[in-house]
Order: sequence, then C-alpha cells, then structure tokens
Amino acid sequence: MANVIKLRKGLEINLKGKAREKKTATQVSNVYGLMPENFVGVTPKVVVKEGDHVLAGEALFVNKAHPEVKFASPVSGTVTEVLRGDRRKVLCVKVQADDQQESYDFGKKEVRALDAEAVKQSLLDAGLFGYINQLPYAVSTTPDTTPEGIFVSALRDMPLSADFEFELSGNEEAFQTGITALSRIAPVTLGIGSKQSAAALTGVKDAEVVVFDGPCPAGNVGVQVNHIAPISKGETVWTVEPTAVIFIGRLFLTGNVDLRRTIALAGSQVTDPAYTEVLVGTPLADILSGKLVKTDHIRIINGNPLTGIVSNLNGFLGAHTSEVTVIPEGDDKDEMLGWILPRTNDFSVSRSYLSWIMGKKHEYDLDARIKGGERHIIMSGEYDKVFPMDIYAEYLVKSIIAGDIDKQEQLGIYEVSPEDFALAEFVDSSKLPLQKIVREGLDILRKENA
Repeated sequence: MANVIKLRKGLEINLKGKAREKKTATQVSNVYGLMPENFVGVTPKVVVKEGDHVLAGEALFVNKAHPEVKFASPVSGTVTEVLRGDRRKVLCVKVQADDQQESYDFGKKEVRALDAEAVKQSLLDAGLFGYINQLPYAVSTTPDTTPEGIFVSALRDMPLSADFEFELSGNEEAFQTGITALSRIAPVTLGIGSKQSAAALTGVKDAEVVVFDGPCPAGNVGVQVNHIAPISKGETVWTVEPTAVIFIGRLFLTGNVDLRRTIALAGSQVTDPAYTEVLVGTPLADILSGKLVKTDHIRIINGNPLTGIVSNLNGFLGAHTSEVTVIPEGDDKDEMLGWILPRTNDFSVSRSYLSWIMGKKHEYDLDARIKGGERHIIMSGEYDKVFPMDIYAEYLVKSIIAGDIDKQEQLGIYEVSPEDFALAEFVDSSKLPLQKIVREGLDILRKENA
C-alpha cells in the first residue's frame, strides 16, 4: 500500500474557467519557437544559423557551461530567426516547419538493458536532458550531478491547472518507460494526489508511490521532497515534470524526439475552456485563435495564474507549460465606492469580503490587479498558514532580502523553489514579489557555491 502524507496547510482558490475534460483539434502551426528562458540556469549558445535546416530532435542551442546538454527542435524545418534582446541575450530560436515532418532517428532502446550512463547519454544526444531540474537552486540540471533520488509529481493543484490524468490517457506506456529509464539513474519517487486513480499512476513500476492528501500546494514537487526526503547542503535531487517523463519514454520507445503535450486552455476569458494537443514552442496566437472572449484588457499567462509567465499573442508555448491561462487584466475597471462594497465575487483569505458566504464551490472571476502597493514590512504569520513545508518561510524571505547567506542556509533555502512561495505571495498583504525574491536568492547562492 502506498504511503499517504496528509497536509493541512495550503489554500484552494476556485477560479472560473477550469478546462473541461474534452480535447479540441490538434493545433498545427507554421512557425515554432524554443525559448531558452524556459530552462532556468541555462546560458544558451546557439548552434544553428538562420537558413539552416534541422530535423525534429536536432539541437537548436546548447548550455554554454555544459555544451553536451542540448535542446532539441520540436519540428523539422528551416531556422528563420534567432531573436535576441539586450546584450545579445538569446530570447527565442524560431523554426519554419516543413510540410512533411522528419525526425532524427536516435534508435529504439530497451531501457532495462541500459545502465545509468547509457540513459544519460541517450537523453543528452536527443536534447531532452535539459528538461530535468534539480534541487537545490531549482534550475535545469547538468550531467555532472549525482542525484540522491529523482522525484516526479503527477499532482497539479494550482488554480486552473491541467489534470495530468487526462493527459496521461493514451500515453501510459511512454510514461512507464520514462519512469523505468529514470530509475536506472537513481531511485524514483512518484507523488500523486489522493483523488487520482489512474492505474498507470497507482500501479507504476520501478518507482515508489507516495500519496499526498491536502490542499494546494501539495502538488509542488518541492513540497513533496520536503516531506519525503529533505535535502541538506551538499546533496542533490532531480525533479522531473510528468510530461517530460512521457517525452523520455517516447524517445526510448520510438527513437524519436516527440514533444507533443496536452495542455489546458483555461480562464474566464477563454470561450470554451478545454484541452488541446500541441507541440512545445507552438505560437500562443495559434493556440488561442478564435478562443478568446475579447482581445483587449486581458492577461495571457504561459502557465497557471500563480506561477505562470505573463505573455502575449506573440509568445510561444513554454517547454514546461501545461496550461495557457487567460484572465481579465483589470486595467479597465472603475469601481464605485471601492473596497467599501460587499464584494461577493472577490476572493479574500481573511474574509474581508462577504464572498465567503457563497461557499467553497463558488467560482471567482479574479483579475490581475494587485490591489495595493508594495509595503516594506512582512506581516508575521501570514505565510505560515499556506506554506506546508517544515521551513520558516517568513524568516527565510527576510534573510534573502538582507543578503544573509549563512542564515539562508540555516533556514533551508536549499530545499525551496520560487513556486513554493506562490501562495504566500498571493496572500501577502505587503504585496512583495516573493517568487522573484526567492529566485534572486537562489541565483546568488548558486554563484557563491560555484
């Protein structure tokens, strides 16, 4: 019987626009873009030029510090643009897709016959190794790290997040193969939710299954690592998004890189919230074509409302994005009497509004407004109510702001990632950008320990 861990701290935010379990037509586009910023901690070096022809699976760029870590093109076609920003920072590599798609053949492999190094090399050759992240630092990992374990969370419980069980349907064999491949490198732990019942999850082989019963953010892999096997300074664990496990499984089953994923189109500004199958790097304009309630005063998010990246119709689907969310921007609102109104459709953690009378099943149509300015004070106890890790979140944030590295290490910064602070940022009455603060703290610590 699987081990069950119950969590009490957290917060469920029931937003309007949850994707229904139906799949719309597969989205096919002409141009695809792979963005290096999706792979945190990677300094990209482009290995193609405009006009070059690439096959699906061939590298578009590599990690400059570890050139053996490649990042594969999702399609075959012609490189049309290497988009750069300030200081020639690589923002995106665009590929014009061929009418007839071709994939580089890496060869089918029987994963049980491979050792750890052979699995690593296969992932490096195919440009999939960079989809594996690590703790500490919450960055894309490198092949010189030796993980104590590998953690996969199949539970997505952020507001409007996609249900992995729906995506898993039809990909069970690839998921199991991916788990088996990872288990050749280090012991694998699969975290699932108490309401998940797919046989491919509950009966998975070559992995220890741990059930998490509790509110959001129980699905955060960092939260799961903290409760299963907390890491200390000098230790490393790998974390793999469940869709990346499917990518890995497809590689060994077919010999090809196949970056198809089923994502949720969600949010109150989507006409028919549902699922669609797309490739990593698909233009958001194509994904959302004809599916928006309106095109102005909206916020398009590459991800969910709490941890996603603000984007626009010129953007491309992120490498780790499992949902595209569209909510009101709120910049066109002119509310009479402001906060003095009863606000039955506005969410409040502290019950400052009368919306709590509506019950837990009420769906809230929240917009992107912060509703208040940043304050240079941290209210005691606010974070603890929604932060289910055995870490003093409030004091850790203070130590990061103060630049006290010794105190950060003592307070457990090696165990956290920015997404673990998403709910704390949501409830923070001081309006501090906690995820950004934690990211900056992790980056500084990584440089110090390099």
